[in-house]
Amino acid sequence: MAEENKTDVIVVGAGPAGIACAITIARAGKQVVLIERGKFPGSKNVFGGAIYAQPTREIFPDFEKTAPIERKTIEHKYVLLGENDGTVISYRENSDENVSYSVIRGKFDRWMAQEAVNAGVTLVEEMVVRDLIVENGYVKGVKTEIEDYYADIVVLADGVNSLLARQIGMRGKLNPEDVALSVKEVIKLPEDVINSRFNVESSDGSIYEIFGGPMLGILGLGFMYTNKNSVSIGLGVALSDLIEKGLRPYELLDKLKAHPQIAPLLKDGELLEYSAHLIPEGGYKKIPKLVNNGVMICGDAAMFVNNMHWEGTNLAMISGKLAGETAVVALGKQDFSETELSHYTEKLENTFIINDLKTYKDLMSGISERKKEFLGYYPKKINEFFKMFSTTESIPKREKYHKFIKSIFTDRKLSDLFKDFWAVIKLLWSILVK
Repeated sequence: MAEENKTDVIVVGAGPAGIACAITIARAGKQVVLIERGKFPGSKNVFGGAIYAQPTREIFPDFEKTAPIERKTIEHKYVLLGENDGTVISYRENSDENVSYSVIRGKFDRWMAQEAVNAGVTLVEEMVVRDLIVENGYVKGVKTEIEDYYADIVVLADGVNSLLARQIGMRGKLNPEDVALSVKEVIKLPEDVINSRFNVESSDGSIYEIFGGPMLGILGLGFMYTNKNSVSIGLGVALSDLIEKGLRPYELLDKLKAHPQIAPLLKDGELLEYSAHLIPEGGYKKIPKLVNNGVMICGDAAMFVNNMHWEGTNLAMISGKLAGETAVVALGKQDFSETELSHYTEKLENTFIINDLKTYKDLMSGISERKKEFLGYYPKKINEFFKMFSTTESIPKREKYHKFIKSIFTDRKLSDLFKDFWAVIKLLWSILVK
């Protein structure tokens, strides 16, 4: 082992999980090297657009004073799109409690990485880790395209694909149903135009969570976030649906941007950025083995994404922090065995991360089984109801109501309606009772 290439911990991947892990270790006075394959942290990272203040404060207590924040979220809009119409439910609260902020990952991740460097982390950029070094059943370091680097502990925060975890058998190959492909565009608009169209002040922002539209009948969701001088819009669709139906995600995104409910908000905007990224979709049932001798896994590499609540960055940061705390204790004991590092999984079991993923462990499979109904037929019927309720054709209202109710039973067989109802009951049972 080359002593000049030896450190206490190597963290692979400078996303939120990796940075949170590395800075936790450095603050404890230990040596840590953070390796990023991109040109800089955030250059290859993609997400919808918001971070949550409470978990972020656990890593960076004063981040709101110095971090490159775009807008504070004061409004969530839940948008149910038909083919040419839509229903919007809005929740607004201008409060500092449990707040979130829109951010640009290229800016925010670089800021986090610089905070880590200031704390003593050695950041290595544009470095690809090719393989893990395993000796006598222990992970002892990493092989890069240049040379080998050694450490007592290696933490894998290298994203949803995590080829390194696969190489040492801690996770299997991902199936199409285990991931979604997300595509996103950042559209430049003047600040005052954004304020006017989204009905917000300059420091405040709005989040749109979008169902239906070009994603009617398929397992996919859209999103839109307001930044200071731009709007981030995108969608994520199950890879299995894209393959089965021969869909191109960028074409779906174009259709979403052209929808009558969305197009006016983006009118005359200038495309600044296009990106695509795989998102963990498997949830609790697809969590890999998280610990082995000399190695831990956190963030997207551990499949820590809660798709029900659009949460990923907060799970990444907290899991990285817990992995870092576990590493510090192990270094103090000079014990890097799976038994000692398993305190990481014990910590996770006591957090919202594992508990929430357990709560929704059957959700995606339940929706997927009846996606044509839950993501196709019923969204259309909801929009149809509001159209009926908000228009007039000089027809008696009772007649319209009767016609609408009758259509529910003529459009679908009674047996199918019962199956839909029973599927909802099972999903609610799995979430609220199990």
